[in-house]
Amino acid sequence: MTEQLTRSADARTLPLLVERVDGVAVFTLHRPERRNAIDLETACLLSAALDELDESNDLRAAVLTGSPTLFSAGMDLKAYAATGQRPVDEHRGGFGIVGRPPRKPIVAAVEGPALGGGFEIALACDLIVAGEGATFGLPEVKRGLVASGGGMLRLPRRIPRNLATEAVLTGRPLTATRCAELGLVNRVVPDGGARAAAQALAAEIALNAPLAVQASKVVMAESALWPEDEQFARQELLIEPVRSSQDAREGARAFAEKRPPRWQGR
Repeated sequence: MTEQLTRSADARTLPLLVERVDGVAVFTLHRPERRNAIDLETACLLSAALDELDESNDLRAAVLTGSPTLFSAGMDLKAYAATGQRPVDEHRGGFGIVGRPPRKPIVAAVEGPALGGGFEIALACDLIVAGEGATFGLPEVKRGLVASGGGMLRLPRRIPRNLATEAVLTGRPLTATRCAELGLVNRVVPDGGARAAAQALAAEIALNAPLAVQASKVVMAESALWPEDEQFARQELLIEPVRSSQDAREGARAFAEKRPPRWQGR
């Protein structure tokens, strides 16, 4: 079942479309006339949508996508020139996501170019599914700028550091196939199929216990910064509430009774 969450009489005019599809939120950047570039309004809308995702008891995961042939061109420079406003949400940072991604898993579904801020938005997601023709790059140095939306911070953690350095310093884009070879892209699918594949992946994640999924995401995201002699102790602080949850007992009962679990998120 698909339920539209947007509250406008004409969703086609909104810069961000939000749907609920069987427990998965689907966020679609919808500014084709601006190559899905992000202005302040769009950043704030995405931030609010991510708040709703994290607060909802019914939503377990999300997909973030763009147009059928273009993910996002990043920052809307025309809007910035006209208003002086950068697309920075006070709660979640640049583009409404890169400073504080959602607590729940989010999958980027990328078709066509994801360049500059568009790539940084994809890097803020946990997983990436891409069409064969997708390209990823940080061309800021070609324009006298620096990739300050998390690209230089996240890319070296997702691919070998020397290759991330080459990508940043040359500004040269990477193909979807190359990104998959480097482990950055989880799936490469025929062009036009990224959203469906990303939704299938998010739906698979959404079948699992929500507390366990969220705790697992936090441990994997934060543990790289923990001192080695503190890692297991810090991990235990996050895992013990999951281990003692009703969902953990339900998982054991469902396994013993050979039935699907009924997760409550508590």
